[in-house]
Amino acid sequence: MKFEQLPIGLGLSLAMNKKAMEKFTHMTDEEKEQTIARSRQVSSKREMDRIVNLLAEDRIR
Repeated sequence: MKFEQLPIGLGLSLAMNKKAMEKFTHMTDEEKEQTIARSRQVSSKREMDRIVNLLAEDRIR
């Protein structure tokens, strides 16, 4: 998966959180797809930031 294919909100949030970006890049394709699917269900920046912060803390996969 290319970074350009990410939903805009997820891509922007990952770009602002280096640790989450590193974790995301090392995920399996299935884990990435799950994270992307989760990100498509959010309705606010706050929810997106929560997903990305949990990813950075290694609390979701």
